[in-house]
Amino acid sequence: QVQLVESGGGLVQAGGSLRLTCAASGGDFTGNHMAWFRQTPGKEREFVAAFRWISGTTYYTESVKGRFTISGDYAKNTLYLQMNSLRSEDTAVYYCATTFVGYNGTPERRTRNDYDYWGQGTQVTVSS
Repeated sequence: QVQLVESGGGLVQAGGSLRLTCAASGGDFTGNHMAWFRQTPGKEREFVAAFRWISGTTYYTESVKGRFTISGDYAKNTLYLQMNSLRSEDTAVYYCATTFVGYNGTPERRTRNDYDYWGQGTQVTVSS
């Protein structure tokens, strides 16, 4: 049974940094995309960044490019999101997600419906 557990959220001032961690268990994630999404009350869950284990390929939503970095430690089955230069608009609950895509080239997965497994979320609050 796949489980994803996020940690690392908290309160930070604008311009500060946080690193989120997602510990994955219950499967072989080699052929998976791993992603971070975020959601604020009353809004749709928004794609932030994704990482493909087999190739190390990463991709981001435009608003976080140059500020956030997604990475993974395959030996630990752990996904990270390093968030720098945080802004008040980054305030949200951040969710880790994963889906199996296979071992060949696949298109990017940027929507909520593309992912099968989700963590419980971790709150990030950026004060201005």
